[in-house]
Amino acid sequence: QVQLVESGGGLVQPGGSLRLSCAASGFTFSNYAMYWYRQAPGKDRELVATITSTGTTNYADSVKGRFTISRDNAKNAVYLQMNALKPDDTAVYYCNIMVRVLGGYWGQGTQVTVSS
Repeated sequence: QVQLVESGGGLVQPGGSLRLSCAASGFTFSNYAMYWYRQAPGKDRELVATITSTGTTNYADSVKGRFTISRDNAKNAVYLQMNALKPDDTAVYYCNIMVRVLGGYWGQGTQVTVSS
């Protein structure tokens, strides 16, 4: 059974940093691209960052240069380092694999609130 558990969210002031973690189990983690999505109140869920099984990364324009996605295959974990946070980054953040995205399966996510 696939499980993806996000953690690391919280309240941070504008300009601050957070590091999100996602613990994966139930599948061969190293074989899968991993994705971080976010959903702000009243908005559609959006793709924030991608890391392929070989480590290639891609970012939404809105976070490029501020966010860094990484993975540790030995720990079955994916991370999202978020720097220079803005109020517009406030959202629930989710990690996922594409087969679950397409099937509409999501975990609980972790809340990130950027506010002074």
